[in-house]
Amino acid sequence: MIPGPGRRPPRRIALWSGPRSLSTALLRSWESRADTAVSDEPFYAYFLTATGADRPNAGDSLDSQPHDWRVVLGRLLGEVPDRRPIWFQKHHAMHLLPEVPRSWIAGMTNCFLVRHPARVAVSYARIRPGFTAEDLGFRQLRAVFGYVTEHCPGTPPVLNAADLARDPPTALKALCAALGVDFTEDMLAWPPGRHEHDPSLGDPWYRNVQGSSGYLPYTEDEPQVPAELRGVVDACMDDYLHLDRHRIHC
Repeated sequence: MIPGPGRRPPRRIALWSGPRSLSTALLRSWESRADTAVSDEPFYAYFLTATGADRPNAGDSLDSQPHDWRVVLGRLLGEVPDRRPIWFQKHHAMHLLPEVPRSWIAGMTNCFLVRHPARVAVSYARIRPGFTAEDLGFRQLRAVFGYVTEHCPGTPPVLNAADLARDPPTALKALCAALGVDFTEDMLAWPPGRHEHDPSLGDPWYRNVQGSSGYLPYTEDEPQVPAELRGVVDACMDDYLHLDRHRIHC
């Protein structure tokens, strides 16, 4: 879309995260804005098809999303849905397989969301036991962060999920400021139930957020990590700490 006279080009924001990191809650925040279109893990069906990965309830995404990364990328770089001035795209870094070019990322306004690996692993295990550190995406997230820092000016903002959960208004205001976007109070609440971009009602990955109408009260207690998950958590820590060093101070 070519902006008309006096019209600014649309702002395309790419959020990079991994599973069980409050990324869908953050997507809900942006979806609640009147000026923002959203996309939810658009490379997911391609990732499933290319890798043969087995994921709970994958059929809904395979049926609703394109399987070819070229089609996905063409859409992400095409016209913004409903001609909104902001397009917020939620991406999981592990879905960006090596054959997908990276150059388009430099044209995005990029930000990152991280969560402590212990919290991610314990939450992930409730839905899909028997996983590896690769499935949590910290290594891949660090790689995308490295690409952005090398090819884009400045350091992209990194939001820690603990800050978002502890004080949503402050964290969202800080993220918006870092992205050069005005914060709106609409970002703090959303209608419960299935939203347009959710795979289905009751999807195990979306069940908690579908039962919410805003951010839930934060609990300070760290989860008890079972012995069988400690190796996975340890394998993710260096990549997590590398990203967390750049976190927004809220």
